[in-house]
Amino acid sequence: MSDTFNQYSISSADWRKTLRQNNFRTRIVILLFFLIYCSIGMLVDMYMSSMHYPHATIPQLFHALITFKIFPLATSVMLIIAGISLMVSYAFYDKLMLLGTEYHEITPTTAQNVSEQQLYNMVEEMKIAAGLRYMPRIFIIDADYMNAFASGYSEKSAMIAITRGLMNKLNRDELQAVMAHELSHIRHLDIKLTLTASLLANLSVMVLDILFYNMIFSNNRRNSENRSGNSLAAIIMILRFILPLISVLLLLYLSRTRELMADAGCVELMRTNQPLAQALMKISDDHTQNRDQYNADYQHTPHENIRREAYIFDPMQAGIESKASVSDMFSTHPSLEARLAALGIQKKS
Repeated sequence: MSDTFNQYSISSADWRKTLRQNNFRTRIVILLFFLIYCSIGMLVDMYMSSMHYPHATIPQLFHALITFKIFPLATSVMLIIAGISLMVSYAFYDKLMLLGTEYHEITPTTAQNVSEQQLYNMVEEMKIAAGLRYMPRIFIIDADYMNAFASGYSEKSAMIAITRGLMNKLNRDELQAVMAHELSHIRHLDIKLTLTASLLANLSVMVLDILFYNMIFSNNRRNSENRSGNSLAAIIMILRFILPLISVLLLLYLSRTRELMADAGCVELMRTNQPLAQALMKISDDHTQNRDQYNADYQHTPHENIRREAYIFDPMQAGIESKASVSDMFSTHPSLEARLAALGIQKKS
């Protein structure tokens, strides 16, 4: 590992700039998801209204809806459904994250050995440094592969889970850096943001699907005079195929920006970039060296797809280097080289 790290030049990381840039990008993405969701609701309302007002143009229907001359029923119902769905998701999401794994919780009284007690103390130390009011619950997953994730929709409901392999294979500074990274996810409310975006994206696609099939199989035939209805039908058909792709790309982009923010948050808390860089390289090298074994472990552990985006290292990238920017667009995590560069670690030429 030391030989590998010697191939890189180390400079100070501008974590403040990284936090500002990615926080701005996150706000834009979340706003886009909200606008898309409301736009789908308005599209449903305009489509339904065009049946009752066949001679009205699309701008006239839109103006009538936003001025409440026609009540936007579909949009209102969709917002209520989104609110209820978010509350339910927030309540059960942390429990879903541990499904299918063998784990146990660490507390000051239940720590089974010195390493577990040190881990608890380490998280508590980073929690104080991060200015969090509540101590997150800590879980150890009995697995050989190296990974960790944070969950919870608020500081009070937050939890951190790490695998036994990660705890055993990292030194103290590297493990502390990983804990600082996960605590940064909690401090930045990343779980709430990504869960909200995912739910809005899924609901938007579901509503559009329902509208699309209703349009296809509806017994109400449109006539040539209903130009607004025919135009809306064409828009629905186009969105039916491009919205899922747009949603996926935005979700993956959001995930990558939050990972970079958590990396920057780790540097902010530890005041050094080297421990996290070493940890990331060690985790990547370990997955590469044990690729076949870990692929089998991941595949035989139920519900890994739920944890994939939250992991500090994307298991789908195990042993695979991204060589093209296009493939990076379809990744939940930035490439290792991109993360190191953001940390101020550059490969020597």
